[in-house]
Amino acid sequence: MDCIEIRASGGPEVLVPARRPRPVAAQGEVLIRVRASGVNRPDVLQRLGHYPPPAGAPDLPGLEVAGTIESGDAAALRAAGLALGDRVCALVAGGGYAEYCVAPVAQCLPVPSGLSDAEAASLPETFFTVWSNVFDRGRLAAGETLLVQGGSSGIGVTAIQLAKAAGATVIVTAGSDEKCAACLRLGADHAINYRSADFAEEALRLTDGRGVDVILDMVAGDYVRREVECLAEDGRLVIIAVQGGVQAGFDAGRVLRRRLVITGSTLRPRPVAFKGAIARALRQHVWPWLEQGRVKPVLQAQFAALQPEGGLPSGAARAHALMQAGQHVGKIVLTWSEP
Repeated sequence: MDCIEIRASGGPEVLVPARRPRPVAAQGEVLIRVRASGVNRPDVLQRLGHYPPPAGAPDLPGLEVAGTIESGDAAALRAAGLALGDRVCALVAGGGYAEYCVAPVAQCLPVPSGLSDAEAASLPETFFTVWSNVFDRGRLAAGETLLVQGGSSGIGVTAIQLAKAAGATVIVTAGSDEKCAACLRLGADHAINYRSADFAEEALRLTDGRGVDVILDMVAGDYVRREVECLAEDGRLVIIAVQGGVQAGFDAGRVLRRRLVITGSTLRPRPVAFKGAIARALRQHVWPWLEQGRVKPVLQAQFAALQPEGGLPSGAARAHALMQAGQHVGKIVLTWSEP
């Protein structure tokens, strides 16, 4: 099969086309003929040498795919209500940048009606992450207020839409007025340009001093101190990335007085059973919103995975260059040609 591999740690140019043996599905797994692969920031970190795949996972990058089921565990498929030839999207621990990819049946979901393969491939990583952290860990409920750091990212545009569909008020931060406007068009109630305003002060102003109930944070570092300051009583801060650094100083007394919860998680190394439970929750609660058009994929760009572009050796390299530039709103997807 054709695939994209990381030739060595480095810039986007190290993502190069390669040939590898087609993987084989084991018990509880399916082999997917990939039509599209989502691109995510963990892929960039892996390429840079900062985020190695978990033990036993493929070394090829790529954490989400969409395509058709070619083969797999018949009993597991029947139990999941799936069959050979079905169009599915799946969360995987690696190997998504390839024409064929193995995925646990439990982490596969049917492609929602009306969505293209590229749109479907943009769903799993961010939808699994947002559901697990905003709703399971953060316990966001209707009528509460969610603050999303980085509202124009793939995670951000998903969090905006799911929180609004669930009946919450949404405040986001973004790095430009244009990105703030894009977040408002997606349904955010308020958008704060963090380059020109203090997000904590603004969050308190927008909530009349009460503070926000849940914060989804991809920055950490010195953001944590200000996030603690703008949480409401019994507020929950959920950290899912540390782009601003791992060290954080904050007022622990405020945490005690206001009964705050500071938590966090990583999804990639969690067991199949854990991810399967998220998949079932998504199918029950979120897939109907997608079918109804209440929640929609947000695609910034699509690149033919193997095609050289802009002096780079592959479309995947171009996709990573775009992601690192930080100017995108929503998801970036790779596409694979018909066999």
